[in-house]
Amino acid sequence: MDLYSKHRTLEIVPDNQFELEEFVVTEVPYKVFLNDQLIGSSMVLPCNLEEFGIGFLFSQGYIQKPEDIEGVRVCEKGGIFVYTKNKKVEKKEVIITSGCGGTGKISRDMLERPFEGVQEYRIKLSEIDELIKETLRRNEVGNLTHCAHACGFWSERGFEAFYADVGRHNAVDKVVGAILLKKFPPRGAIYTTGRLTSDMVLKCARIGIPIVISRTATSSLGLEIAKRADVTLICYARPGRLNIFNRPDRVIRED
Repeated sequence: MDLYSKHRTLEIVPDNQFELEEFVVTEVPYKVFLNDQLIGSSMVLPCNLEEFGIGFLFSQGYIQKPEDIEGVRVCEKGGIFVYTKNKKVEKKEVIITSGCGGTGKISRDMLERPFEGVQEYRIKLSEIDELIKETLRRNEVGNLTHCAHACGFWSERGFEAFYADVGRHNAVDKVVGAILLKKFPPRGAIYTTGRLTSDMVLKCARIGIPIVISRTATSSLGLEIAKRADVTLICYARPGRLNIFNRPDRVIRED
């Protein structure tokens, strides 16, 4: 399925009008099933759906570690089916967050249980620059449509992965899902173009990512969770400029 399409539009200005061709992002509803039981649904960019489904279930408190997962398959009719070793599915108590749609929910247990601690990691300022630049360079859908959030991940091996979605929560869920699928370890730094509200920071902290970076802002609860989880929280990130709200010692300045 194409991730965007072209459409004719009419641009009107005070003294003239023009026909233009614009790009529109593809937004598709998908339902997420755990052991054939419907858990929830979301509007998504139709790519990296296996990662999204697993990350979505992690955020809802149904999956905690890679060993929980037995398999995942995507149905062309709009279903993502995840299978785990524990076949019994107990509905989780969820909290509605500041997010939109199905991903605007997190389990109460995920929010309230003690943090196990993130993996220690330090990153150079120049590496953060490369992480930002490469993430934005790869965000073709966002650059064309202005309607897709992007996430990039950096580890000691360099730039690991890029994910995009119409929702900032979905894009982070795809990173979380990739970690649970063992595509790369959580010991590194995530960069997102979305704001860091409580659930965004919480997902990253629970999966063990020590450095969370955003192009935009954080919320008070997002910052509180970062402090509780000992996560380095960076906002307003641009190449050559950062605003570090918590644990600045993990960022290495190079003279």
